[in-house]
Amino acid sequence: MTTADQVLGHRLERPGVPPARAVAATAPRTAALPASLQDVAVTGLWRTGLVAAVAWLALGALTLYWPNKEVGFSDWAFTTELGVAVLVVGVLLLVVAVLGANAGRVGRTLRPAGQWLIAAPLLLALWETLTAKLGALPPPFFAPPQSLIDVAYEDWARLGLSTAHSLRLLAHGFVLGALVGFGTGVWIGWSRVAGYWVHPVLRFLGPVPASALLPLAFFFAPSSYAAAVFLVGLATFFPVAVLTWSGVASVHKSYYDVARTLGASEWFLVLRVAVPAALPQVFVGLFMGLGASFSVLVTAEMMGVKAGLGWYLQWAQGWAAYANMYAALLVMAVLCSGLITLLFTVRDRALSWQKGTVKW
Repeated sequence: MTTADQVLGHRLERPGVPPARAVAATAPRTAALPASLQDVAVTGLWRTGLVAAVAWLALGALTLYWPNKEVGFSDWAFTTELGVAVLVVGVLLLVVAVLGANAGRVGRTLRPAGQWLIAAPLLLALWETLTAKLGALPPPFFAPPQSLIDVAYEDWARLGLSTAHSLRLLAHGFVLGALVGFGTGVWIGWSRVAGYWVHPVLRFLGPVPASALLPLAFFFAPSSYAAAVFLVGLATFFPVAVLTWSGVASVHKSYYDVARTLGASEWFLVLRVAVPAALPQVFVGLFMGLGASFSVLVTAEMMGVKAGLGWYLQWAQGWAAYANMYAALLVMAVLCSGLITLLFTVRDRALSWQKGTVKW
């Protein structure tokens, strides 16, 4: 080895001068992090949260210090309570933003929703300004955000009872339709006879909206509740049956051949090969059936059921209680979103074996 090579090797082996590849491996990966996480890594301050806190504090000041415009009736109730609650949210966000990486689990939970935490107070401020402050949207057809607090305080019993009735009706209809649809889909996908006779009928009658059968259901059913359960179940049945059939029919034949070689029976092939392979499609059908059943649920409750969120909407519209109507719509949105989240959680647990092969 020459003197030049010895000098070069000595320089490369010095502990204070690591090779370029080692530098790249040990360098902080701030460039691959989102902007909000880079703020914490560099400065310890969550800048997006700081902007969100300012927006919430501004909304609280707008609600408290800008007088409401009275149009033909007394002032909107719970304006002060709404302003104080918004200020509390702003202060809490400010604390989380200043703590940054030291905010712990709360900070990690709020960080992905940083942009929404900015957009929410801006939308609420626009809503509050156009309704309570300027009266640009005429009352009582358009109510400000504090009217929802008024409804929750004054009419919580009726609204809660309606929500409970809707959940009971949805549970009965959805479970019934999902079970029958799952069994029908497996039958059509496995049996050639069922595929020949039942599948064309399903394709012909399945796309008909369940709400179109509303008069017949209420005429033939022994009660309005039974008719509503039938319609909700019918709305769930079609997507679950079609997608279960598709999942069973698309199972590769080599799986069955391997199982038969090991001595598997027909029931084993159905329950342990076909059904597990079709589960991803089944959950897609359940998701679609949940949305369809929720729509039919509201329609059925408006027509004949004596309780429920659909009935509450019709009652509020009849009495021109538009704030109550908006509160019921908000409860519907939260309820449907919560049920979809629960369904996805069950899917994640049931299909945990897919996480390495399927993009979720």
